Amino acid sequence: MSDSPAEPPAVPAAIPAAGSHGRAGRNLPAAIGVGVGLGAYIVLSLLFVPWAFVGLIAVALALGSVEIYTALRKVDMTAAIVPIVCGTVAISIGSYLAGQQKPPVFSTTSVLLASLALTVLAALIWRMPKGSTGYVRDAAASLLIISYVPLLGSFAALILAGQHGALRMVTFMLIVVAGDVGGYVAGVLFGRHPMAPLISPKKSWEGLIGSFVFAIVGGLCMTVYGLHAPFWVGLVLAVCLVAAGTCGDLIESLMKRDLQIKDMSSFLPGHGGMMDRLDSLLLSAPVAWLIMYVLVPGG
Repeated sequence: MSDSPAEPPAVPAAIPAAGSHGRAGRNLPAAIGVGVGLGAYIVLSLLFVPWAFVGLIAVALALGSVEIYTALRKVDMTAAIVPIVCGTVAISIGSYLAGQQKPPVFSTTSVLLASLALTVLAALIWRMPKGSTGYVRDAAASLLIISYVPLLGSFAALILAGQHGALRMVTFMLIVVAGDVGGYVAGVLFGRHPMAPLISPKKSWEGLIGSFVFAIVGGLCMTVYGLHAPFWVGLVLAVCLVAAGTCGDLIESLMKRDLQIKDMSSFLPGHGGMMDRLDSLLLSAPVAWLIMYVLVPGG
């Protein structure tokens, strides 16, 4: 959830500044085009073909895992990416399938835990033939990716699998996106006081306030008129998701600075990599699922 669209490079000599796209630091026409296209796909899939949205979740998480794998190789950490990608797809689809069963044959908890355990086991075994040198380092890379991407991302599939899953998913994503937009606008227009100068110098307290304002408005509207829940549930959702999303953005910034890269990749024109779009959503997904599961009937 970036309150300003660009971060200064970790190593100025190695990463060129984005000075050719104005104050935004991004190719805004390309970013808007990609954003509109993704938004249209999300809306249409949620309305008419939920399975297409589940597929998007699986593909996005798999691409995010590959991006982190590629970035970690810069520091000689080689994760077992093949079993991780296979496990990521299985975790996403399995979590949704388990939540859709009526009556349930397997609980969502058992399916999620089994998929995660098998993915971890496969990753650890996959690395064995290369010998002991660097085994702990590479195993740590695999476990980092598994816990960061498919584990957290699986909660998006669980949100969609619940009663009125499409509305719950729209509520979750709208709050996160509204917070992102509010942080961007307020950060660019009013940002004066850095919030985390050692991690993301462009992120400001003014931008964080903008994130809260936009997210609260979006959360109240969706909760009251979409989910038909008390207004205070929307307030809780907005505050918690902005807090989680901001932490998600800062965590990815820490990773990129440590790895001395500006973006995880250039897969999405104007946006950077898939992980540069998933950072705030990943940490927000389990928070959103838990709040709606407890406070909104039918979770």
